[in-house]
Amino acid sequence: MDIYQKSNPKECEKMGKKRKRERGSIHPRNKYSDNPPDFGVLASLYPSFQPYVIYSREGKPRIDWKDFNATRELTRVLLLHDHSITWWIPDGQLCPTVPNRSNYIHWIEDLLSSDIIPNSQEGNNVIKGFDIGTGANCIYPLLGASLLGWSFVGTDVTDVALEWAERNVKNNPQISDLIEIRKVDFEEELTEKDMKNGDKNYHGPPILVGVVKSGESFDFCMCNPPFFETMEESGLNPNTSCGGTLAEMVCPGGEQAFITRIIEDSVQLQQSFRWYTSMVGKKSNLKSLIGKLREVGVSVVKTTEFVQGQTCRWGVAWSFVSPSKKIISSHVASKNVLTFMLQGIQRHFSAFHVLQSIESFFHTNGATCKLNAASFHIDVFEQIPGTLLIRGSLKPGETSVPGLLSSIFQKLEDKLRNSFCPQKLSNRDHV
Repeated sequence: MDIYQKSNPKECEKMGKKRKRERGSIHPRNKYSDNPPDFGVLASLYPSFQPYVIYSREGKPRIDWKDFNATRELTRVLLLHDHSITWWIPDGQLCPTVPNRSNYIHWIEDLLSSDIIPNSQEGNNVIKGFDIGTGANCIYPLLGASLLGWSFVGTDVTDVALEWAERNVKNNPQISDLIEIRKVDFEEELTEKDMKNGDKNYHGPPILVGVVKSGESFDFCMCNPPFFETMEESGLNPNTSCGGTLAEMVCPGGEQAFITRIIEDSVQLQQSFRWYTSMVGKKSNLKSLIGKLREVGVSVVKTTEFVQGQTCRWGVAWSFVSPSKKIISSHVASKNVLTFMLQGIQRHFSAFHVLQSIESFFHTNGATCKLNAASFHIDVFEQIPGTLLIRGSLKPGETSVPGLLSSIFQKLEDKLRNSFCPQKLSNRDHV
């Protein structure tokens, strides 16, 4: 039996202790981590921002987050004041929040600087990214180029998005050579009727396949996908107004369908990217997306949480590049692979405790016996705090008595649920 984990035991043990403290924090390298924007100071420096600043009885400045003009002007002055970026978007286009988008950039920086997978482009010091659906705001290429000197290809399908993305690039000549805006060819016009047809599959414009050119390679792709299935759903939060067009906010099947298409495209492109990544708007979608990634045989999956004020988003990243360290078994998922999600793990337990329990289970059941009927890999991955993905599979070349792997794995699942999350025992969630 082989047990693999994504970090060493000491790190896993520390992970459980740090869970509560780390969850819900802005990225430590984010410019606004220790110095959140001071609306009063910004209003004194930028007269155009003054009309949007409201003062409480205690004299604390704030803005009306339901006012699109206020949020757009805030984004404009933050990009100018903190990043020396000249920026604007027309009415109705999606207005990004700078701190939240910076979190995504810094997370990708963490992925690229880690030793999880090797850098296949050694000698090339310029990191090359691919922004799926860059929008009129072009926020990720502008931030990535400004903060870290990365180069980008930003893609989009609508004429308005392409026109304003180009404007925002050209208005910043100090970084314009690092950013290419690429039109995605798509003949059909997007209409709300198409979005309401009930189809949960993605049938929209090309995303990666057909857009990435032959011979191109990138360090990563990133995406702020259309989160919703209808425009009505996109307006359910009455406390914010970030704008957003039909193409930016909605697609049949919502974000799950869109990200699933990215996964399907990544299977075809494989090592054209070191890392494939996407933002996820609903935590409930992470589980099925992770299950899909395991099915297609990726080598690595990583997740994170993006936090800005009361708003939470999640990030998912995956790769087909062979890892520098053994993280999961190398064979592709097959009918001899079973997985389950261990959710609701009590806070005083860590991944290390689960690993110890798995070892104990197999030793107790004679897994070390030379006459054992089959040889197993057991892989353990922390997906989000309090949730582990447990994956069991036969080693390459091994065979099993029909039903044996399933029977053993069912017993293991029951044991782990009883030990670490008894309240979840009745809710078996097989991937």
